[in-house]
Amino acid sequence: MGRVTARRPVLRIGPSGTVRRPDSLAVEEPLEIRMGGRSLTVTMRTPGHDVDLVHGFLLGEGIIRSADDVTMIRYCDGVDSDGANTYNVLDVALTAGTPEPVVAQRNFLSTSACGVCGKASLDAVRVRAPYDLTASTLTVPATVLAALPDTMRARQRVFDSTGGLHAAGLFTADGALLALREDVGRHNAVDKVLGWAVTEGRVPLSGTILAVSGRASFELVQKAVVAGVPMLAAVSAPSSLAVDLAAESGLTLVGFLRGETMNVYAGAQRIAVP
Repeated sequence: MGRVTARRPVLRIGPSGTVRRPDSLAVEEPLEIRMGGRSLTVTMRTPGHDVDLVHGFLLGEGIIRSADDVTMIRYCDGVDSDGANTYNVLDVALTAGTPEPVVAQRNFLSTSACGVCGKASLDAVRVRAPYDLTASTLTVPATVLAALPDTMRARQRVFDSTGGLHAAGLFTADGALLALREDVGRHNAVDKVLGWAVTEGRVPLSGTILAVSGRASFELVQKAVVAGVPMLAAVSAPSSLAVDLAAESGLTLVGFLRGETMNVYAGAQRIAVP
Protein backbone atom coordinates (compact mmCIF):
# COMPACT_ATOMS: atom_id res chain seq x y z
CA MET A 1 0.00 0.00 0.00
CA GLY A 2 1.25 3.47 -0.86
CA ARG A 3 2.32 5.98 1.76
CA VAL A 4 -0.08 8.72 2.86
CA THR A 5 2.69 11.29 3.43
CA ALA A 6 5.90 12.19 1.59
CA ARG A 7 8.87 14.43 2.39
CA ARG A 8 9.95 17.21 0.05
CA PRO A 9 12.52 20.04 0.46
CA VAL A 10 11.11 23.51 1.10
CA LEU A 11 12.53 27.01 1.46
CA ARG A 12 10.84 28.63 4.46
CA ILE A 13 10.84 32.44 4.50
CA GLY A 14 10.07 34.34 7.70
CA PRO A 15 10.85 37.49 9.67
CA SER A 16 14.23 36.07 10.76
CA GLY A 17 15.32 35.08 7.24
CA THR A 18 15.26 31.85 5.30
CA VAL A 19 15.89 28.22 6.10
CA ARG A 20 15.84 25.07 3.98
CA ARG A 21 14.26 22.02 5.50
CA PRO A 22 12.16 18.93 4.59
CA ASP A 23 8.39 19.27 4.76
CA SER A 24 5.67 16.61 5.06
CA LEU A 25 3.09 16.59 2.27
CA ALA A 26 -0.09 14.60 1.73
CA VAL A 27 0.39 12.01 -0.99
CA GLU A 28 -1.86 12.30 -4.04
CA GLU A 29 -2.03 9.38 -6.49
CA PRO A 30 -4.54 8.22 -9.09
CA LEU A 31 -6.88 5.33 -8.38
CA GLU A 32 -8.42 3.64 -11.39
CA ILE A 33 -11.65 1.78 -10.67
CA ARG A 34 -12.41 -1.02 -13.11
CA MET A 35 -15.49 -3.18 -13.43
CA GLY A 36 -15.00 -6.57 -14.97
CA GLY A 37 -11.63 -5.42 -16.30
CA ARG A 38 -13.06 -2.33 -18.01
CA SER A 39 -12.15 1.14 -16.77
CA LEU A 40 -15.02 2.91 -15.01
CA THR A 41 -13.38 6.02 -13.60
CA VAL A 42 -10.13 7.49 -12.28
CA THR A 43 -9.98 9.62 -9.15
CA MET A 44 -7.08 11.38 -7.48
CA ARG A 45 -6.87 10.28 -3.87
CA THR A 46 -4.68 9.75 -0.83
CA PRO A 47 -3.80 6.02 -0.67
CA GLY A 48 -5.50 4.09 2.11
CA HIS A 49 -9.00 2.70 2.71
CA ASP A 50 -9.28 2.20 -1.06
CA VAL A 51 -11.82 -0.62 -0.74
CA ASP A 52 -14.02 1.65 1.37
CA LEU A 53 -13.59 4.38 -1.24
CA VAL A 54 -14.78 2.06 -4.02
CA HIS A 55 -17.81 0.87 -2.04
CA GLY A 56 -18.72 4.48 -1.25
CA PHE A 57 -18.26 5.59 -4.85
CA LEU A 58 -20.45 2.75 -6.17
CA LEU A 59 -23.10 3.53 -3.55
CA GLY A 60 -23.10 7.23 -4.41
CA GLU A 61 -23.45 6.46 -8.12
CA GLY A 62 -26.47 4.25 -7.46
CA ILE A 63 -24.62 1.16 -8.71
CA ILE A 64 -24.87 -0.80 -5.44
CA ARG A 65 -27.03 -0.60 -2.33
CA SER A 66 -25.16 -2.98 -0.05
CA ALA A 67 -21.96 -4.97 0.23
CA ASP A 68 -23.91 -8.01 -1.03
CA ASP A 69 -23.91 -6.42 -4.50
CA VAL A 70 -20.11 -6.82 -4.68
CA THR A 71 -18.49 -10.25 -4.91
CA MET A 72 -14.86 -9.18 -5.26
CA ILE A 73 -12.58 -6.13 -5.21
CA ARG A 74 -8.89 -6.72 -5.92
CA TYR A 75 -5.80 -4.76 -6.81
CA CYS A 76 -4.47 -5.52 -10.27
CA ASP A 77 -1.97 -4.35 -12.92
CA GLY A 78 -0.32 -1.02 -12.11
CA VAL A 79 3.40 -1.67 -11.53
CA ASP A 80 6.26 0.78 -11.08
CA SER A 81 9.68 0.76 -12.79
CA ASP A 82 10.86 -1.98 -10.42
CA GLY A 83 7.86 -4.19 -11.16
CA ALA A 84 6.22 -3.62 -7.77
CA ASN A 85 2.46 -3.18 -7.53
CA THR A 86 1.51 0.49 -7.21
CA TYR A 87 -1.86 -0.39 -5.66
CA ASN A 88 -3.47 2.23 -7.89
CA VAL A 89 -5.85 -0.04 -9.85
CA LEU A 90 -8.85 -1.81 -8.30
CA ASP A 91 -11.09 -4.20 -10.25
CA VAL A 92 -14.65 -4.80 -9.06
CA ALA A 93 -16.93 -7.77 -9.73
CA LEU A 94 -20.63 -7.31 -9.09
CA THR A 95 -22.94 -10.02 -7.81
CA ALA A 96 -24.89 -11.84 -10.52
CA GLY A 97 -28.08 -9.93 -11.23
CA THR A 98 -26.68 -6.52 -10.21
CA PRO A 99 -26.92 -4.28 -13.30
CA GLU A 100 -23.56 -3.03 -14.52
CA PRO A 101 -23.39 0.75 -14.93
CA VAL A 102 -23.55 2.58 -18.19
CA VAL A 103 -20.95 5.35 -18.20
CA ALA A 104 -23.20 8.39 -18.05
CA GLN A 105 -22.66 12.02 -18.93
CA ARG A 106 -22.52 13.02 -15.25
CA ASN A 107 -19.26 11.09 -14.80
CA PHE A 108 -17.53 13.62 -17.01
CA LEU A 109 -18.92 16.73 -15.33
CA SER A 110 -16.75 18.86 -13.08
CA THR A 111 -17.28 17.60 -9.54
CA SER A 112 -17.54 21.15 -8.18
CA ALA A 113 -20.73 21.57 -10.25
CA CYS A 114 -19.17 24.46 -12.20
CA GLY A 115 -21.57 25.75 -14.79
CA VAL A 116 -24.44 23.64 -13.44
CA CYS A 117 -27.48 25.52 -12.24
CA GLY A 118 -31.25 25.32 -12.15
CA LYS A 119 -33.81 22.53 -11.97
CA ALA A 120 -33.03 21.07 -15.41
CA SER A 121 -29.35 20.67 -14.53
CA LEU A 122 -30.26 19.16 -11.17
CA ASP A 123 -32.34 16.48 -12.87
CA ALA A 124 -29.57 15.82 -15.41
CA VAL A 125 -26.83 14.99 -12.91
CA ARG A 126 -28.56 13.61 -9.84
CA VAL A 127 -28.71 9.96 -8.80
CA ARG A 128 -32.15 8.86 -7.66
CA ALA A 129 -32.15 8.09 -3.94
CA PRO A 130 -33.69 4.82 -2.76
CA TYR A 131 -34.56 6.20 0.70
CA ASP A 132 -37.14 8.74 1.88
CA LEU A 133 -35.35 11.24 4.10
CA THR A 134 -38.58 13.08 4.89
CA ALA A 135 -39.58 10.12 7.07
CA SER A 136 -36.55 10.59 9.35
CA THR A 137 -37.36 11.58 12.94
CA LEU A 138 -33.75 12.48 13.76
CA THR A 139 -33.35 15.42 16.15
CA VAL A 140 -29.93 16.80 17.08
CA PRO A 141 -29.19 19.51 19.68
CA ALA A 142 -27.29 22.47 18.26
CA THR A 143 -24.71 21.94 21.03
CA VAL A 144 -23.95 18.47 19.64
CA LEU A 145 -23.40 19.87 16.15
CA ALA A 146 -21.13 22.59 17.52
CA ALA A 147 -18.78 19.96 18.97
CA LEU A 148 -18.37 17.90 15.77
CA PRO A 149 -15.54 19.89 14.09
CA ASP A 150 -13.34 19.67 17.18
CA THR A 151 -14.00 15.93 17.47
CA MET A 152 -12.97 15.45 13.86
CA ARG A 153 -9.93 17.67 14.13
CA ALA A 154 -8.64 15.69 17.12
CA ARG A 155 -8.67 12.51 15.00
CA GLN A 156 -7.04 13.96 11.85
CA ARG A 157 -3.60 12.41 12.31
CA VAL A 158 -2.36 12.95 8.75
CA PHE A 159 -3.62 16.54 8.70
CA ASP A 160 -1.51 17.21 11.78
CA SER A 161 1.66 16.44 9.83
CA THR A 162 0.70 17.86 6.43
CA GLY A 163 -2.10 20.42 6.82
CA GLY A 164 -3.33 19.27 3.42
CA LEU A 165 -6.22 16.83 3.83
CA HIS A 166 -10.00 17.01 3.99
CA ALA A 167 -11.90 14.95 6.54
CA ALA A 168 -15.33 13.36 6.70
CA GLY A 169 -16.83 11.94 9.86
CA LEU A 170 -19.94 9.89 10.52
CA PHE A 171 -21.60 10.53 13.89
CA THR A 172 -24.53 9.29 15.93
CA ALA A 173 -27.29 11.69 16.94
CA ASP A 174 -25.61 12.27 20.31
CA GLY A 175 -22.23 13.12 18.73
CA ALA A 176 -20.39 9.81 19.05
CA LEU A 177 -17.91 9.29 16.21
CA LEU A 178 -18.53 6.12 14.19
CA ALA A 179 -15.89 6.54 11.49
CA LEU A 180 -13.50 9.19 10.18
CA ARG A 181 -11.51 9.26 6.95
CA GLU A 182 -9.01 11.74 5.46
CA ASP A 183 -8.19 12.39 1.82
CA VAL A 184 -6.87 15.09 -0.51
CA GLY A 185 -10.32 15.05 -2.14
CA ARG A 186 -13.31 15.88 0.03
CA HIS A 187 -15.55 13.66 -2.12
CA ASN A 188 -13.09 10.78 -1.61
CA ALA A 189 -13.13 11.30 2.16
CA VAL A 190 -16.92 11.04 2.08
CA ASP A 191 -16.80 7.97 -0.17
CA LYS A 192 -14.40 6.28 2.27
CA VAL A 193 -16.72 6.94 5.23
CA LEU A 194 -19.86 5.85 3.39
CA GLY A 195 -18.00 2.84 1.99
CA TRP A 196 -17.13 1.84 5.54
CA ALA A 197 -20.84 2.02 6.34
CA VAL A 198 -21.64 -0.20 3.34
CA THR A 199 -19.20 -2.90 4.42
CA GLU A 200 -20.51 -2.70 8.00
CA GLY A 201 -24.12 -3.18 6.83
CA ARG A 202 -25.22 0.20 8.19
CA VAL A 203 -26.87 1.63 5.05
CA PRO A 204 -29.35 3.35 5.11
CA LEU A 205 -27.73 5.66 7.65
CA SER A 206 -31.02 6.93 8.99
CA GLY A 207 -29.91 8.01 12.47
CA THR A 208 -26.59 9.63 11.64
CA ILE A 209 -24.88 12.94 10.88
CA LEU A 210 -22.27 13.30 8.15
CA ALA A 211 -19.75 16.07 8.91
CA VAL A 212 -17.17 17.43 6.47
CA SER A 213 -14.20 19.70 7.09
CA GLY A 214 -14.69 21.88 4.00
CA ARG A 215 -17.57 23.15 1.93
CA ALA A 216 -20.75 21.28 1.00
CA SER A 217 -20.99 20.80 -2.76
CA PHE A 218 -23.87 19.33 -4.73
CA GLU A 219 -21.95 16.07 -5.05
CA LEU A 220 -21.51 15.67 -1.28
CA VAL A 221 -25.19 16.36 -0.65
CA GLN A 222 -26.10 13.77 -3.26
CA LYS A 223 -23.82 11.16 -1.68
CA ALA A 224 -25.46 11.78 1.72
CA VAL A 225 -28.96 11.54 0.27
CA VAL A 226 -28.26 8.30 -1.63
CA ALA A 227 -26.82 6.74 1.56
CA GLY A 228 -29.91 7.72 3.57
CA VAL A 229 -28.07 10.24 5.77
CA PRO A 230 -30.61 12.79 7.07
CA MET A 231 -28.13 15.51 8.13
CA LEU A 232 -24.98 16.96 6.55
CA ALA A 233 -22.89 19.50 8.46
CA ALA A 234 -20.05 21.42 6.83
CA VAL A 235 -17.43 23.71 8.32
CA SER A 236 -17.59 25.95 5.26
CA ALA A 237 -20.21 27.13 2.76
CA PRO A 238 -22.64 25.12 0.65
CA SER A 239 -23.22 25.78 -3.04
CA SER A 240 -26.58 26.96 -4.32
CA LEU A 241 -27.23 23.63 -6.03
CA ALA A 242 -26.37 21.76 -2.83
CA VAL A 243 -29.04 23.77 -0.97
CA ASP A 244 -31.57 23.12 -3.73
CA LEU A 245 -30.98 19.37 -3.62
CA ALA A 246 -31.06 19.26 0.19
CA ALA A 247 -34.39 21.10 0.32
CA GLU A 248 -35.89 18.89 -2.38
CA SER A 249 -34.66 15.65 -0.79
CA GLY A 250 -35.52 16.38 2.84
CA LEU A 251 -31.89 16.60 3.98
CA THR A 252 -30.91 18.91 6.83
CA LEU A 253 -27.97 20.98 5.55
CA VAL A 254 -25.79 22.97 7.94
CA GLY A 255 -22.95 25.24 6.81
CA PHE A 256 -20.36 27.49 8.45
CA LEU A 257 -20.32 25.20 11.49
CA ARG A 258 -17.78 27.07 13.60
CA GLY A 259 -17.84 27.22 17.36
CA GLU A 260 -21.35 27.88 18.62
CA THR A 261 -22.56 29.44 15.36
CA MET A 262 -23.91 27.76 12.22
CA ASN A 263 -26.17 28.44 9.26
CA VAL A 264 -29.05 26.05 8.57
CA TYR A 265 -29.95 26.06 4.88
CA ALA A 266 -32.55 23.27 4.84
CA GLY A 267 -34.34 20.98 7.30
CA ALA A 268 -34.08 23.21 10.37
CA GLN A 269 -36.80 21.18 12.12
CA ARG A 270 -34.24 18.50 13.00
CA ILE A 271 -32.07 20.85 15.07
CA ALA A 272 -32.99 21.50 18.70
CA VAL A 273 -32.03 25.03 19.70
CA PRO A 274 -31.74 25.86 23.42
